[in-house]
Amino acid sequence: MGRYSGALYWKTRSVKRVAVVPHVHGVGGMVSFRAKFTLGLQKRGFEVIHDLQRLMPDALLVIGGTRNLLGLMQAKRRGVRIVQRLNGMNWLHRKLHTGARHYLRSVYGNWNLNLIRMHIADHIVYQSEFSRDWWERVHGVAPVPNSVVYNGVDLTTYTPSMTFNVQPARFQLLLVEGSLAGGYEFGLESAVALLDELNAAHRHELRRPVELTIVGRVGETVQQAWQQRTRNVINWVGMLPPEGIPEMDRAAHLLYASDINAACPNSVIEALACGTPALAFDTGALSELVTGDSGRVVPYGANYWNLEKPDISALAAAAVEILLHQEKFRPAARARAEQAFGLDTMLDGYLRVLERE
Repeated sequence: MGRYSGALYWKTRSVKRVAVVPHVHGVGGMVSFRAKFTLGLQKRGFEVIHDLQRLMPDALLVIGGTRNLLGLMQAKRRGVRIVQRLNGMNWLHRKLHTGARHYLRSVYGNWNLNLIRMHIADHIVYQSEFSRDWWERVHGVAPVPNSVVYNGVDLTTYTPSMTFNVQPARFQLLLVEGSLAGGYEFGLESAVALLDELNAAHRHELRRPVELTIVGRVGETVQQAWQQRTRNVINWVGMLPPEGIPEMDRAAHLLYASDINAACPNSVIEALACGTPALAFDTGALSELVTGDSGRVVPYGANYWNLEKPDISALAAAAVEILLHQEKFRPAARARAEQAFGLDTMLDGYLRVLERE
């Protein structure tokens, strides 16, 4: 769902060809967004290009930043409307020792994003209110209009299970991340701590054990180290193609969103669409996404910007509530996705600003 900030009325331009840059590959939120956005535009009859050298577009969407600043400037001089999509910014390099290369890449990334934001873009689309507040607090208000458009999901692909067992032999706790390395290991740490807490302090209340399934890139050495630190069951699935995620979501009783200060995590939106309630600490945009009984967002209990130890007991108590009342939370999760995170809703939000004069 989007919220426009700027003039109330505007003229529209005829947009038939949209450039989407950079042409990213691999895994992660940017890649997932580009694929969904490109397919959605093509279904609506738009031509989508990624190469600014051969064809000049009518409008251009920058997913975050790009090294091709010259190409952006040339497009701008030719009157192409440029919209920048922004999530959060790099910050873990200032809190963790992740190496000189990661530090320099993070600093350059923030500089590149803000250069486009302040001096090239004609409009900024933030992925959440949190994302906008963060950028404006750190780097000031951009001199161009902005809007908030949440990520979207195909609600016909990500659907609830019609035969879900709310009273199984074991509860399934799911964690889905692109990668749990490069400073994101703390998400794995809190997930295992939650698993242990549920199977210890809440074992009699739940009356069945809880298993943790982890989807995402985790090194073998890291897997072995964490498996040795817990007696509970962890299923290491590894990376999955996008078409494999709905099945994992449908089979879970609860998705734990472990990322701290996430701008608009796709894993949460996809789980909600499958009727899987989400659980998270109240950081980033999670309280914007997980509302009502679609899940629970709990206080972190410490300074999360400094990555202090969180309140796992509060997280576990919320998890117990969700696990024991699946009949209430699962329909609410799907309803929340239908209300705010449909793919057409997201596309409409972007087209409103790409087609503006």
